[in-house]
Amino acid sequence: MNPVVVFFSHAGENFINGVSQKIPIGNTEVLAHNIAKKLNCPLIRLEEMEVYPENYEETVTRAEYEKKENKRVAYHKIEIDRTKIDTLFLGYPNWWGSYPKIIGSFLEDFPTEGLGIYPFCTHEGSAFGNSLHELKMQCPHAIVHCGLPVRGSRVERAEVAVENWLLAYK
Repeated sequence: MNPVVVFFSHAGENFINGVSQKIPIGNTEVLAHNIAKKLNCPLIRLEEMEVYPENYEETVTRAEYEKKENKRVAYHKIEIDRTKIDTLFLGYPNWWGSYPKIIGSFLEDFPTEGLGIYPFCTHEGSAFGNSLHELKMQCPHAIVHCGLPVRGSRVERAEVAVENWLLAYK
């Protein structure tokens, strides 16, 4: 099997344990690094062309607008040879009950037919929200496997959860 980890994450102000806090590395990025290390596979970060604000409320407002207007979010080009991978570990924060629109834009551009997708997300209480359903709708010819939701406030302590989740892959 040839996996790759692709993720989007937001540093700066994040909502953690009911309080807005500044973090230097986004929670999803911490989780993505953990997964890629355990799989010994490439790790690719999706980076938006128009950077999200550091301020939590401004980011939330923009993310809500993008979702309501079904906006495509431009991102810096990434290099993945689809012919050389069969499994995508896809990571994102849960924004407004689903994945951020940058993830949707990436999935529009990336051929997912026959691809195994293992989603993982960070959240502060809403787990995957509606994102698994939306992922299956957006990638109807992919095989969407059981995902791993991790509270952002617990990503540093999620090693056992990641190991247990990866047993389904190995």
